[in-house]
Amino acid sequence: MKNMYETKISDARWIAYDIPGNIGWILYIVCLVLCFRNGLSIFSVIAAIPAVLMLIAIAELVSERIAGLDRILLKIRLYRGFGALTLGGLAGILISPVGLFIYTDKILMVLMLAGSLLCAVFAGLLLAGYKKQNA
Repeated sequence: MKNMYETKISDARWIAYDIPGNIGWILYIVCLVLCFRNGLSIFSVIAAIPAVLMLIAIAELVSERIAGLDRILLKIRLYRGFGALTLGGLAGILISPVGLFIYTDKILMVLMLAGSLLCAVFAGLLLAGYKKQNA
C-alpha cells in the first residue's frame, strides 16, 4: 500500500522520546489553563492555537494506539498525529515568549515555553523516525 510510513526505532528510544514529549504538551496545556484562569486575553486566545493542534494530535495518536497502529501509519495519520504535535510545539515556542512581556508570572511563561520545546523536539524526533515504505 502506498503512502505508508514505518518506524524501526527501538522500544527504549520510543519511550525516551515519548515521556518528555508527553510532559511537554501536558505542561503547555496546564500553563494555558492557568493563563485562562487569570482572565481572557488576546494572548491566551492566541496561545490556545498550539494547544488545539496538540489536542488534535493526541486524539489521533490515542486512536492509532487503540487500533493497534503505532509503528506503521498512513501518511495522513502520521502528519495528523506526530506532525500536528510537532507543529503545535513549534507554534508554542513562537507564542510563549510573548507572554513574558504580558504576564507578571514569568515562571508560568517559562514553563509554557519549556513545554512547547519538549513537545516540539521529542514529537519531531518520533516524526523523523518514520520512513516511507517501499511498495
